[in-house]
Amino acid sequence: MLVAAAVCPCPPLLVPEVARGAAPELEAARAACTDALGVLAAARPDLLVVVGAAERPGRGPHPEGTRGSFRGFGVDLDVRLGRERGTASEAVLPPSLAVAAWLLERHAWSGAPVEGLGVGEPLAPERCAEAGRDLAARADRVALLVMGDGSACRSLKAPGYLDERAEPFDARVAEALGAADPDALMTLDPDLARTLKVSGRAPWQVLAGAAAPAGLTGTLLYDEAPYGVGYLVATWS
Repeated sequence: MLVAAAVCPCPPLLVPEVARGAAPELEAARAACTDALGVLAAARPDLLVVVGAAERPGRGPHPEGTRGSFRGFGVDLDVRLGRERGTASEAVLPPSLAVAAWLLERHAWSGAPVEGLGVGEPLAPERCAEAGRDLAARADRVALLVMGDGSACRSLKAPGYLDERAEPFDARVAEALGAADPDALMTLDPDLARTLKVSGRAPWQVLAGAAAPAGLTGTLLYDEAPYGVGYLVATWS
């Protein structure tokens, strides 16, 4: 069953080497992510699963030891999901899971085994919830690290330009995450999320499926929109 979850944003800019001169602007978000990972570690899970948004090549399961890279962002930096398992794999982590792997390495994660799951933006809410239930049944004590961004339409300079629906959408997500409310997450509209360029909708609904019977308590640690993109950090435990 699910015993803890952390929700973090997944922009490669979280990695200081990628952000370069802009690195200080997301320091508060990085600190919140570190605090969130501490909650996961304190839960002493038997298995940690990282769930993140992914394009088609990165969708599906990623075993422990899968490698990722930030070379596509002009940085000579590689990461690995959890421990090295000594088995060669041609799979590459999608960016959201690569950011998660970086966060775990930064936190010096040494607890439970770590696996990954890349989920596509088109995945229907019911399918997301089903995937979450399957993950929660993987071990007696399962933790999730859920990677996804809110809307990318919070300002005129945002990647998706300004959309007046973006801020209320993100506020609704923030309220649901802070209250550990799976039902509220399940009501998020996939079509509106797509229009607002939300990468977190499907991962959040995987969390909702995993947490539905768990009765966890939520804490919202970070809720800001630098660069016009909604970034949220929360814990459920």
